[in-house]
Amino acid sequence: MKLRKENILIVDDDIHILELLQRHLQSWNYHVFKAVSVKEAVIILRDTHIHLLITDLKMPEVDGFELIKFASEHYPKMPALVITGYPSVQGSLQAIKSGVVDYLTKPFTKEELKEALQKAIGTSETTTDEKNTITTEQKAYGDIIGNSESIKTVFEIIDRVKNNKATIYIQGESGTGKELVARAIHYQGKFSRAPFVAVNCGAIPENLLEAELFGYVKGAFTGAETNKDGFFQAAHGGTIFLDEIGNASLAVQSRLLRVLQEKEVIKVGTTKAEKIDVRIIAATNNDLLSMIKNQTFREDLFYRLSVVEISIPPLRNRKDDIGLLVDKFLLKYGIEYKDRFLKITPEALQILKRYDWPGNIRELENIVQRAVIMSDKIIDVEHIPERLKYTIDTPTDELVPLRVMEKKYIEKVLRATGNNKTKAAEILQIDRKTIRQKLMD
Repeated sequence: MKLRKENILIVDDDIHILELLQRHLQSWNYHVFKAVSVKEAVIILRDTHIHLLITDLKMPEVDGFELIKFASEHYPKMPALVITGYPSVQGSLQAIKSGVVDYLTKPFTKEELKEALQKAIGTSETTTDEKNTITTEQKAYGDIIGNSESIKTVFEIIDRVKNNKATIYIQGESGTGKELVARAIHYQGKFSRAPFVAVNCGAIPENLLEAELFGYVKGAFTGAETNKDGFFQAAHGGTIFLDEIGNASLAVQSRLLRVLQEKEVIKVGTTKAEKIDVRIIAATNNDLLSMIKNQTFREDLFYRLSVVEISIPPLRNRKDDIGLLVDKFLLKYGIEYKDRFLKITPEALQILKRYDWPGNIRELENIVQRAVIMSDKIIDVEHIPERLKYTIDTPTDELVPLRVMEKKYIEKVLRATGNNKTKAAEILQIDRKTIRQKLMD
């Protein structure tokens, strides 16, 4: 997928409309920024080149008319498209006088939105004019490497967001390289000299996470003998990466929401707020939308975290990159263990390309690391683990551990569903994370 050059900002307090607009715009290969309030929209406009503003009019606190007036004076060349559920002749005239190029009333069809976009941007969505697309030929971005179309799209999005402080949500399976993407965003942009603080929310006990993130004052709890800054204060001026954000408690989520809304933190044990300037990048391998339905993750927090969404493809969907990744790891561990660059035979590489990699890039790296240790100069088929090689399923009455039988049956279901983990999880009545864990055992 080639992203078009236009960045589009959509502003609406109705999250369902935000989702609908995002799906439509992304289907036409536009890059989307989202805001659920005028305040958040202004922050995005100030440090991001936006080509089109799409906004609702009726919103709490500050309405869309104020945003249009602000945009028309600060960004007079940027067109605006109004979408509202409260049509009125007076409102239409007022909006049009403020520089709005079109006016859509909810509910609207996809075709109506498409026509309005064409009018606003002045391009046809039915043609693939090279001047309206961005192509990425590079094979690496920071420590991320690949040449597949799916990873090129990730490179393009990183390029769009690296120089602004829009909040970013990275979604991807375990081992796909979510932290590498977060580091690339930070270190390849203009804030690279500022701090980058990575926090694994799943590795910190729940009762300590709040204090570690926001800091605490002396006497706030047993053991708090001095005042201490948290990870947010440490990241001031730079980026904080919140990995496994789905593991945060509802109490921590509530505090995070305040940080995003007010740009300030309050240490545990005090009511004094401290202003901070920090870009937040959150990531998870959990399905946050399912967690929202189960009321274990706040919906309002999710939509403030996902101003920009980046989906990291699993390795099975970018097998063309396996050769490049193997070369990278051969160089890394060849130097570390053998003080030279090792090679891999085409036969061994073919086995690696055939495998579906439930553990993604992390699993591939571990296998290459093992192969480097076990080989001399050339990595051949004999150095590849047996579980990756071709097997023949034959009837047997041999008694084996339950985990072995579970793994074999999970693999059978995955084969039957074309390796669709979502369908397999429904058949097995377990979640996708459990499937990955059992396959890696």
